[in-house]
Amino acid sequence: MTRKKWGLRSVIAVAGVSVVALTACTGPRGAGTATEAGPAGSPVALGTTDKVTFLDPAFSYDSGSFLVMNQIYPFLLNSAPGSANPKPDIAESASFTAPTEYTVKLKPGLKWANGTDLDSKDVKFTFDRQMTINDANGPATLLANLGSVSAPDATTVVFKLKSANDQTFARVLTSPVGPIVDDSVFSPDKASDDAAIIAGKSFAGQFTIELYKKNELIAFKKNPDYKGLLGPANSDSVTVKYYTDSNSLKLDVQQGNIDVAWRSMTATDIDSLKRDDNVQVDIGPHGELRHLAFNLNTMPFGAASSAPDAAKSLAVRQAAADLIDRGALANQVYKGMYLPAFSWVPQGFAGAIEPLKESSGDGKGGPDAEKAKKTLADAVIQTPVTLDLAYNPDHYGPSSADEYALVKSQLEEGGLFKVNLQSTDWVTYQKERVKDTYPLYQLGWFPDYSDADNYLSPLFGANNFLKNHYDNKDVQVMIEEQRTTTDAAARTKLIEDIQRAVAQDVPTLPLLQGAQVVVSGKGVKGVKDTLDASFKFRLGVLSK
Repeated sequence: MTRKKWGLRSVIAVAGVSVVALTACTGPRGAGTATEAGPAGSPVALGTTDKVTFLDPAFSYDSGSFLVMNQIYPFLLNSAPGSANPKPDIAESASFTAPTEYTVKLKPGLKWANGTDLDSKDVKFTFDRQMTINDANGPATLLANLGSVSAPDATTVVFKLKSANDQTFARVLTSPVGPIVDDSVFSPDKASDDAAIIAGKSFAGQFTIELYKKNELIAFKKNPDYKGLLGPANSDSVTVKYYTDSNSLKLDVQQGNIDVAWRSMTATDIDSLKRDDNVQVDIGPHGELRHLAFNLNTMPFGAASSAPDAAKSLAVRQAAADLIDRGALANQVYKGMYLPAFSWVPQGFAGAIEPLKESSGDGKGGPDAEKAKKTLADAVIQTPVTLDLAYNPDHYGPSSADEYALVKSQLEEGGLFKVNLQSTDWVTYQKERVKDTYPLYQLGWFPDYSDADNYLSPLFGANNFLKNHYDNKDVQVMIEEQRTTTDAAARTKLIEDIQRAVAQDVPTLPLLQGAQVVVSGKGVKGVKDTLDASFKFRLGVLSK
């Protein structure tokens, strides 16, 4: 499909928004203007290739949708720019009032943008709704330890937890399962479409939405009634323009047609932009983890195959693990912007170890074709083994095609595997992933909160988000135990033990660990303030 070549001005004009109001941020930078800041509150324009799936928090669990949710919805707890520590947002206080009881007191007088009261009934409605809907592509798995929610009065909410002393629950409230929604606008058990949400003005974050053309353009306006942790937004308005290709995104930020480019450009583009005096490239913490995921039912020798054999299925996964050259992926495809990943918790998090590096043939994480060959031979597996592998070419970045072409080449080294690659658009991909359609598939994990648990519970706990039929009861017990272990050293050991246990099963194969990268014009302020370990992009800190 050919993309309509409209500039940001054209899109805004067609949508009926005054072009004059946005001229400060959309014109190309001329001589002497590249670093000039506009008046306080000047509009800021951001571009991205990331797409919105739903504005309904119960039906989306992806970075593109969460970018929007972070701006328009209130949270009980949030983290201030530069920090990942949970603090009261629209809450006045939040704490454990018993080992299995977490009590939140709301600030008084809160309102939705439509004028209705924002109170405890909305909060109870929000979390009851998440648990009732429990959508396969939603974030409800993050509420695994939540038993029930009560609202004894208009400003009090009590969360009853299944296990005591949950060390992660405060962080969960800051995550994609945490946006509070208006009970007068949202359906209690069905998806609420984007148009209904916007028409209902169910906003109480730093911004409201003035214009919404899904995956084309969003115009945000500062919410003067926001009373949360983040304070008033630094700009009166922010627009987000959506791109279908990274090259156009790169050109527009270079030419000053947008002020900020966020997710995603190729590593080659980023490398060249670092040498462009008209833009600034900022890099944040490495939190993204890229996996090759296995469906344990439909992969070769899986439970649903014509000849199911658990030992042979495991041998296939182990052999694949021994053939992957992560260093080549990191350097050849991503020019060092990503780092090799040898475990399911990224380096830099408490408890992170590298069991796949330890178990490699050279002890340094390099590929070992002879070990892979022996693994398959010992399992009496005839080679080559056919692997049907699906990936998405846009959501996880424009270099995904190059990444998976190289993965295919590495897996086929020595003739042990024959890989059939399939590229699928994101809308189809996220639906088919949970329907056992893909025996092997690309998985990118963007953290919901800054804790090792977020890389373990949602992917390997009971009723996990992967829906890949991985069900190790010992791992699930350890995941529950680490979540409620108050002794830091004991919890760290549990996190390490979980990684070692998962390494024995290899339900997914971690490949790369990536950083947050933002490109901005020289006159843009606040970008560095949002690049922290909360992994939230806050439009409210931007100004020019």
